Amino acid sequence: MNNIESQTQKKLIEVAIELFGANGFKGTSIRDIAKAMGMTISNIYYYFDNKYGLLLAVLEYLSMDLKEQLQRVIEMNLDPLERFKLLVTTHLDNIARDKNKARLFFMDEEALSPTGNEINKQLQLSILNIYRNELKNLRASGCIKYKNITILAFNVIGVIQWHLRWYRPEGKLSIKEVKKEALTFILNGLLWNSSANSKMKNSKSGC
Repeated sequence: MNNIESQTQKKLIEVAIELFGANGFKGTSIRDIAKAMGMTISNIYYYFDNKYGLLLAVLEYLSMDLKEQLQRVIEMNLDPLERFKLLVTTHLDNIARDKNKARLFFMDEEALSPTGNEINKQLQLSILNIYRNELKNLRASGCIKYKNITILAFNVIGVIQWHLRWYRPEGKLSIKEVKKEALTFILNGLLWNSSANSKMKNSKSGC
């Protein structure tokens, strides 16, 4: 695929994000996307076999964008707790900037084919593993004492997703306020059973 075709494919994905997010997957047709792009339906099928293929490309695009941002955070030479805080707020920022993007992240699995579901699960697993590794670092540094890191990672991601389900840019709460509330809730849950909670209040770094 040459550079022009690559740029066209990227633009198709970006348009699909807007339309799927605004009107839903079922409420958006390939004809709608073709009209927004100013191209024929057959041209879209040149890049994607069908609407499900386009949806999967959208989810891959969104997941990779998020993963790259989170990866940059965990590569920073920061105190484990400070790095974890930045990880959570970066995750919230990434999706909350665009309400259409947020809606697609929480789309029903029924919208995907079995193959699409499997690929999407692998993408989500890569995000989960980032959190698991960072939580292991927190445990190694003595910040937390939980034994089951996987359950803990699911709980953290669950809090993030729940906040983003109801957050609206036009609502009463700013994203800054939402991030603060979500991060405070997560840290209280992580640190409740160790001495880290009290130490955190008296130090800008460490636990």
